[in-house]
Amino acid sequence: MRADRLLALLLLLQNRGRMTAAELAAELEVSVRTVYRDVEALGAAGVPVCADRGPLGGYRLVGGYRTRLTGLTDAEASSLFLAGVPGPARDLGLGAVLATAQSKVQAALPAELAEQARRMQERFHLDAPAWFRDADPVPHLETVARAVWEQRVVRAHYRRWRGEVRRELRPLGLVLKGGIWYVVALADGAETVRTYRVSRLLEAEMTDERFERPGGFDLAAHWAESSRRLEAAVHRGTARLRISPRARRLLPMQFGAAGVRALEGAGPPDREGWVVVELAVETEAVAVGDLLRLGTEAEVLGPPALRRAVAGAVAVLARRYARHEEDTAPPPPPDRIENFGEVHSSTGADRSGERQVPS
Repeated sequence: MRADRLLALLLLLQNRGRMTAAELAAELEVSVRTVYRDVEALGAAGVPVCADRGPLGGYRLVGGYRTRLTGLTDAEASSLFLAGVPGPARDLGLGAVLATAQSKVQAALPAELAEQARRMQERFHLDAPAWFRDADPVPHLETVARAVWEQRVVRAHYRRWRGEVRRELRPLGLVLKGGIWYVVALADGAETVRTYRVSRLLEAEMTDERFERPGGFDLAAHWAESSRRLEAAVHRGTARLRISPRARRLLPMQFGAAGVRALEGAGPPDREGWVVVELAVETEAVAVGDLLRLGTEAEVLGPPALRRAVAGAVAVLARRYARHEEDTAPPPPPDRIENFGEVHSSTGADRSGERQVPS
């Protein structure tokens, strides 16, 4: 393992030029003290490493020294498919391996192509997780990934919505969707392929038992088909909405692909810029909560049962907030009651009491 690290350090200096001990430690995922020892080992092996002192100092190779020892190991070659997603590579325990593989590839490239690769890396970055959501904790991801690679059975303790279960999984593949890791697996000897969220694994133990993958199994094709089935099962109905210009901007963010499709089929805007759309929704109970997130920027036109359900929820909220205001609000000062309209208008709301919402 130390030999791999020494080669990685050498390739970093060869590809990037001068680097500080702290920068090398961050790249190699080791301590600064380990970098000091590794640099001494390279010097003892005859590699001309020079240490420059001062604020602009660091380690560099002397006299244009270059190595051609750039053959990829099996692990490094396998990690290259993750070159565009360094975060997930680290989750899988391949961060350092991927960095070394990239350094080897860069070192083997002609100078012009190496410069193009460096510029590409500087200018493009993929951030897989969605906004405003922390990545799932996945302490068992490395174990599952190794079991996928080695085709070994995993004894798993899994948390479902309806409680905890224990399963023997034959993991066929891992999928990263929206920053969330899923394992696609056969469970307890069954022939039906199921999907499990890796963050819900409470325990995962890789056994010595090996299994054979189903002939012709295609992970990407399976995921596309299961995603389609899931969406069809979840979206059980259609809501007819009248939405404001602001809601038209919110729909894709709050409803994803369903919101995009709804906007594509929107009717012509009326004089106020509102349009009518058909939005795929889940069960009535779920749809009520989802649609209330649009607030006053949307009106449910149908179906009638959903409109009544939303109206009922709004009525409950109105009564609840009215009761709370009656219980807690102090009476207005006598000298301000007569001029209430003017005072209210000065706060940024119109005389009807509806605050102006910025677009």
